[in-house]
Amino acid sequence: MTPGRIGRSLTWFGVVRLGLVQTALGAIVVLTQSTLNRIMVVELALPAVLPAFLVGLYYAIQLLRPKWGHGADLGGRRTAWIIGGMAVLALSGFAAAVATVLMEWSLLWGTLLGVVAFLFIGVGSGAAGTSLLTLLASEVAPKRRAAAASITWMMMIAGFIVATALAGQLLDPYSSGRLLLVSGGISVAAFLLALIAVWGLEGESALAADAKPKPKPAFMAALGDVLKDDRARRFTIFVFLSMLAYSMQDLILEPYGGLVFAMTPGETTQLASFQHGGVLTGMLLVAVAASRFGAVGFGCRQGWVIGGCLLSAVALALLVVGGQVGLDWPLRANIFLLGLGNGAFAVAAIGQMMGLAGEGRERSEGTRMGLWGAAQAIAFGVGGFFGALSLDLARLVFDSPTPAFAVVFTGEALLFILAAILASRIGRDRQQGDPVESLALPAK
Repeated sequence: MTPGRIGRSLTWFGVVRLGLVQTALGAIVVLTQSTLNRIMVVELALPAVLPAFLVGLYYAIQLLRPKWGHGADLGGRRTAWIIGGMAVLALSGFAAAVATVLMEWSLLWGTLLGVVAFLFIGVGSGAAGTSLLTLLASEVAPKRRAAAASITWMMMIAGFIVATALAGQLLDPYSSGRLLLVSGGISVAAFLLALIAVWGLEGESALAADAKPKPKPAFMAALGDVLKDDRARRFTIFVFLSMLAYSMQDLILEPYGGLVFAMTPGETTQLASFQHGGVLTGMLLVAVAASRFGAVGFGCRQGWVIGGCLLSAVALALLVVGGQVGLDWPLRANIFLLGLGNGAFAVAAIGQMMGLAGEGRERSEGTRMGLWGAAQAIAFGVGGFFGALSLDLARLVFDSPTPAFAVVFTGEALLFILAAILASRIGRDRQQGDPVESLALPAK
């Protein structure tokens, strides 16, 4: 028997193996979006718009996620897509580091290589990530799907933490040679980890599906079939709205701490750790509540989606109040509360995503997961830029930065409220008593 499987379903050990793939994926991606960004802006003194443009390409190419998911649906076997995507991601992640070093000697050639590298970073992470979530939706028992997705999400965040901590230690004192060694080493290690983790994990059910000849719908027909589903369509809009609000704060929280609360660069950097701590706490809180209360009350998946969005809106409103109060405001606790709401709605939404992925036309999980992945990627690509642009425009109107931040935070809060309203409409489409055991923690 394959380690990590019982019959046609993945065990918790199998879920953790898939989580290691997410850890590997996150380790490569976070270096390209944080470390290389900092080197371009600080060490190379390049305009901040350059790395922002390159990261935007990473998100833009992920519009093809539904196409990749459909391809995995037709092939039946998702392992090849995961391994292939991770190989592309590892190579392009290292190419991005080479491009950054090349910018020291030729900005033109370094930028051109960077464009190609970041496009393929998007291709690799999109293909591997979409197929990974699709494999979870198709190979994990329904009652375990959301908990399984929660585990893999948290392991991806762990990949962020480990990769940045390790790179931070190895890069000092900085040199272009050290950058290439660290990037190459992490890329190779991440690919090998993903390869070992996923090898032989996919079950015989996929092989049996391959052996049976079935009609293979064209991509547009498959996508159209998904979009005809009212709940799938509404959920796509919900993902976009909630993740747009989620990502608008990314580029403005640290400037908020510096401009309004006079925090040092080191202090504002620590705000991210408070937010991520809140996100992890929110995820664990939902899982524990579902395990303790089941499908009633605190275990209701729809309730956590709506409640998490509303709590995020409240936390943003409190940031507006905090700007008026000034230095005595407990900003770190406020940021933690924001992360708590973000984590709660995100992990509960994963549960809904896993449930909806298995509905509709047979073997359409990849197309559905790809559609929602594309909506999330677009939201993240647009959100950070739109949040920063809105702040710049507001600061042209107001003399003080405080009301400018208040305008942006208020807009984000309204988006979260709209997302909560839409989530409630999705929930009403379901029959009464939709269980949420899928969010429960594994039994000991």
